Amino acid sequence: MPISPESFFLDPSSEGTLQAQIRQMVAQGILDGRFRPGERLPSSRKLADHLGVSRITVTLAYTELLADDYITSRGRSGYFVSDNAPEPPSFPAQQSGSGTVDWGRILGQRIPASLGLIKPADWASYRYPFIYGQADQTLFDSANWRLCALQALGRKDFTALTTDYFDGDDPKLVEFIARQTLPRRGILAGPDEILVTLGAQNALWLAAQVLLTQRRVAAMEDPCYPALRSILTQSRCQLASVPTDGDGLNPDDLPPDVDVVFTTPSHHCPTTSTMPLARRKALLDKAEVENFLIVEDDYEFEMSFLKAPSPALKSLDRNGRVIYVGSFSKSLFPGLRLGYLVGPAPFIREARNLRASVLRHPPGHIQRTVSYFLSLGHYDALIRRMSRAYMERRQVMDAAIDEFGLTVAGRATFGGSSVWMQAPPGVNTSFLAERLRLQSVLIEPGANFFAGSDKPTCFYRLAYSSIPANRIREGIRLIAEAIQQST
Repeated sequence: MPISPESFFLDPSSEGTLQAQIRQMVAQGILDGRFRPGERLPSSRKLADHLGVSRITVTLAYTELLADDYITSRGRSGYFVSDNAPEPPSFPAQQSGSGTVDWGRILGQRIPASLGLIKPADWASYRYPFIYGQADQTLFDSANWRLCALQALGRKDFTALTTDYFDGDDPKLVEFIARQTLPRRGILAGPDEILVTLGAQNALWLAAQVLLTQRRVAAMEDPCYPALRSILTQSRCQLASVPTDGDGLNPDDLPPDVDVVFTTPSHHCPTTSTMPLARRKALLDKAEVENFLIVEDDYEFEMSFLKAPSPALKSLDRNGRVIYVGSFSKSLFPGLRLGYLVGPAPFIREARNLRASVLRHPPGHIQRTVSYFLSLGHYDALIRRMSRAYMERRQVMDAAIDEFGLTVAGRATFGGSSVWMQAPPGVNTSFLAERLRLQSVLIEPGANFFAGSDKPTCFYRLAYSSIPANRIREGIRLIAEAIQQST
């Protein structure tokens, strides 16, 4: 029995290629049981005419399905569903009922649903997206990334692609981190002192799980990255929030008997302040005297287009008290989810054991692709291109902020990709953000970066990593007008 061309239609909202959509329609029809073995498919000409696509597009889709034995060709008779095609299950799928479990009582721990940061999935459709941490399509080197991904799929790298490292990592990536990435931050480390993670957030979680218990005290900066607060809360340790000033965390403000201090000395999140060298040394001296450890999150140090970044805190550590967290996700793209931990071998050994018990290791193909992208020089070229673009955008933003009289609460002196802002008293930036969204402007309210119930509501963050320079001034003007109308 022939299958009618009318059984197929293209979805205008689909992001895949026409060839991929046609392949998916045929495969899904077979998997759903609508197309049975032996049934004849529409000819490539008829299906192309029906869908309004070229005949070669349909032919290529059919060729892929032939290779996977979903369909078969019978000479001039056409294409048929293969007798070897996957068959749908012989029993119907059923959705479970509402159930009788009282999940409100049974759940042992409540995890926050989100980080509280406003980042709409369709942020790129907004005209003025002052949104932090998203990839800019105009800057990313898609062509060379694709070539590195293909190279990592080659026969030479078959083992790296398919092997189960168990608790290990791609040796090529670890070697590059040890020989190239860390020395730029003044850090020397051996392979047994490096662990690849699924981004910086995963690294922070591993560090918290290994170092903290319910009886131990952890100190974090206030304000800070909301995900870190969530991680430390989940660890059920005793948590102390330490207010920051223009120079970041002040060691003199740390509570007594602290066990682990979490800090972002090179680029504080979200205020962008940098901890001076004297304060860094004071923090290390205090850690030695009072016997606590430090977890250093060193994200965004690559974006140093105004002046060279300060040495990493880890580079000044002579007593093995600093656990270093790095990430490639900020400088490449957030969906990469690849970072690393650096610390003394005994700590890394425990973190490796914990990682292996939860997820074994990050995917081998991703690790090898990143390894090629780094070692072939594409990463450094990308950083230079991003730095030039960020410098231009920063200059435009600084000029617009001054022109329209907005107040800066924190502006990174080395570069970075965002500016920490403060609205006048009485302006709630959460309400301001909702109002601006109606004008296609995205800002990030700052309340969720703070601890406690009485959070300041006047702060907000403006990032320039994902907005073209020629739109910044107009976006700042709209923000200034909205603030004026809110006072």
